[in-house]
Amino acid sequence: MMTWLQETLIQYGLANDTSKPAATGLALLLVFLLAYITDIFAKPLLLKLTLSLSARTKTTWDDALGQNKVFSRLAHLAPIIVVWLLLPLALRGYPEWIEILKPGLTILLTVIGLSIIDAFLNTISTIYETFEVSKEVPIRAFIQALKIVIYFLGAILIISALLDETPFYLLSGLGALTAVFMLIFKDAILGFVAGIQLTANKMVTHGDWIEMPKYGADGDVLEVSLTTVKIQNWDKTITTIPTYALISESFKNWRGMSEAGGRRIKRAITIDMSTIQFCSDEMIEKFSKIRPIKVYIETKMKELTEYNTIHDLDDENIVNRRRLSNIGTFRAYVVAYLENHPKIHQDMTFLVRQLAPGEHGLPIEIYVFCNDTDWARYEVIQADIFDHLLAAVPEFGLKVFQNPTGNDFKGLGESRSDR
Repeated sequence: MMTWLQETLIQYGLANDTSKPAATGLALLLVFLLAYITDIFAKPLLLKLTLSLSARTKTTWDDALGQNKVFSRLAHLAPIIVVWLLLPLALRGYPEWIEILKPGLTILLTVIGLSIIDAFLNTISTIYETFEVSKEVPIRAFIQALKIVIYFLGAILIISALLDETPFYLLSGLGALTAVFMLIFKDAILGFVAGIQLTANKMVTHGDWIEMPKYGADGDVLEVSLTTVKIQNWDKTITTIPTYALISESFKNWRGMSEAGGRRIKRAITIDMSTIQFCSDEMIEKFSKIRPIKVYIETKMKELTEYNTIHDLDDENIVNRRRLSNIGTFRAYVVAYLENHPKIHQDMTFLVRQLAPGEHGLPIEIYVFCNDTDWARYEVIQADIFDHLLAAVPEFGLKVFQNPTGNDFKGLGESRSDR
C-alpha cells in the first residue's frame, strides 16, 4: 500500500525524497477518514440490527441493553479497531511514531471499554430490579463497588500506558499508597461493608418504611447505594443517610408491620373518676338493651346473683355485695364492639385494659391491631372507632376527663351571677 502511494506521488511530479513522508501523511489521513466513516455508519447499523433482534424476542433483557446504551457504546469500538489495525501499515518505516501513538490508542480503547462495562453493569442492575427478589436483596451497592474496582484498574492501565510501564509494576508500588486510598475511599469502603451487612441480614430494602429521627428521615426507602441510602419522607422531601449509619446507629423499620398484616392501635380514653359508680337497677335495664353486651349483662347478673345468694349477701351493705359498675360495663362494651369490628385483627394482641389512675382520671387503654396497614385508611379506621367510643361514654353514666376550659369558667361565672 505504502509503495503504491509513494510511486503514485512520484508519477505526479513529487520529489523522491519527499514522496515517502507525503505518502505516510496521506495514508494516515486515509486511515482516520476510514475510521470516521466507520464511526458514522457502525452505530446506526448496530442499533438497527439490535432493534430488529429485540423486536423478535419476548425477553426484556435486550431492551435493557438498549436502554443503557450498551450497543451505542460498543459501536465506538469500530473506528478504534480500524485505526489499531491499519496504523502499522500507514506508519511502516516510522516505528517511533507508532510508539508515540500507541499509548494514545490504548488510553482511548481503555476509556471506551470502561464505558461499555459501566453500561453493561447498569443493564444487569436494571434486569435484576425487574425480579421480586430485588426488593429484598438489592445489588446496587455491589454494582457500584464493582464499578469502583473496574475504574481503578482502568486508571492503572491508563497510567501504565502513559509511563510505558506494565500494570503489574504500578500495582506492586501501591502498598505505600494504601493509607492514602483508605482515606480517599473511606466512605465507599464503609458503605460497601455496610451494604453487605444490610443485604445479608435483610435490614433495609427498597420500599421499606424506616424512621431515623437523628437524620430527619421518616418515609420510604427509594435507593440503597454504596455510600448513601435515599429516603422519600412523607412530606415528599428527600433525605440521604450514609449507608454505614444504618449499621452503627439505631433506626426503626416498619416492614414487619406490613408483613404481619396488622398495624397497632394504642390509645386511651381517660374517664373522669367522679362519674364511676355501681350500676342501679335502672342502669342495668338500660344496658341490657345494648345489643353487643346483652349476653354479657345476662350472664354477669346471673353469676353475681348466685354468688350473693350463696354467701347470703342480699341484705348486706352495697359495698359488701358484688355488683356491676358502669366502668366495668363500659369496658365490656368496648371489648364487644372491637370483637365485632371488621377492621380489627382478631388473631393479634387484643387488650382493653385499665391503666393506673392519676390526676387526669382513669385511662381505659385500647391495644389492638388494625388489619389494614395503609396509613391513610388506618387513620380513618382509628378515628371512626374512637368517634364512636367517645360518643358512647355518656350512655354509661360516665364522662371523659379534660382540663377545665374557658367555657367551664364561663359557666361557673353565670351560675354565681344567678345567685
